Amino acid sequence: MTSVCDIISEKADSFGTKFDANPYYSIDDLLRSETTTDVMVICTPNGLHAEHSIKSLQAGKHVLCEKPMCLSTADGTKVVRIADESRKKIFVVKQNRYNEPVLHVKKLLEQKKLGKIFSFQINCFWNRPQAYYMDSWRGTKNLDGGILFTQFSHFIDLLHWLLGDIDVIEGFKNSYGERTHFEIEDTGVAILKMKSGAIGTLNYTINSYSKNLEGSFLVFGEKGSVKIGGQYLNTLEWFDVEGEAGPILSQAQLPNDYGYYQGSMSNHHKVYDELVHSLDGSGSLLEARDAIATIEIIEKIYAATKEV
Repeated sequence: MTSVCDIISEKADSFGTKFDANPYYSIDDLLRSETTTDVMVICTPNGLHAEHSIKSLQAGKHVLCEKPMCLSTADGTKVVRIADESRKKIFVVKQNRYNEPVLHVKKLLEQKKLGKIFSFQINCFWNRPQAYYMDSWRGTKNLDGGILFTQFSHFIDLLHWLLGDIDVIEGFKNSYGERTHFEIEDTGVAILKMKSGAIGTLNYTINSYSKNLEGSFLVFGEKGSVKIGGQYLNTLEWFDVEGEAGPILSQAQLPNDYGYYQGSMSNHHKVYDELVHSLDGSGSLLEARDAIATIEIIEKIYAATKEV
């Protein structure tokens, strides 16, 4: 690491000291000064991802952007266009693709071991307390965008990665919790029909009492049923597939721990390893062009979801 940037100078200074990096307090100053930096990692609020990615690409940097890539398909398309014009790469962090149970089910689907997929069920039952939203960009329409962007875009990414494109959507959402500094939904449900013909449901909330309860993805096919479960898609809770023995998986990794709440799996080291390989031309890290599909699906879900 050569440099770090945060508009809160104390955070930039602290991080810079810890990792022996030059601290900056604006992205423009960083890009103007750090002319030899190869890669920019964007970890700013959701609504700033597109702007900061574009500035970095135009400054001649490759970009690794945290999820979500942006908050609109239009912004995503613009980012990809700028990357092409700049002849630079932009990748998006989707660390749950490296979860061992997810990789196993992906392989089963690629090999047609489950046969025709009939239906699926995705459950996202997490807890985000009031403290998470205090004095923060989180919970705002412009910078957060909604819990499908901030909490559950990993699940939407896996839906597309495993089962393809969506055809028909109907849903409902609301905000039931008594949170302040909160402009978005805290609960939703969607009924989805895939272009393959498979049907399923997406049930999501941040109102699980006191702590995260479940993050799961069930797939029902003509030759088997599987459930990726745990709180973070980190276990294989159900496996019954014709002619297949249940896999022996290594012990599940711990999730990211942020103090008063926990997030997705701590696979970022695998993302960074794959980043290096991808820049060398031998890796397969998710590029922004493919990541736009996640943003498009979230937009479609919200557009087809009624407030109740």
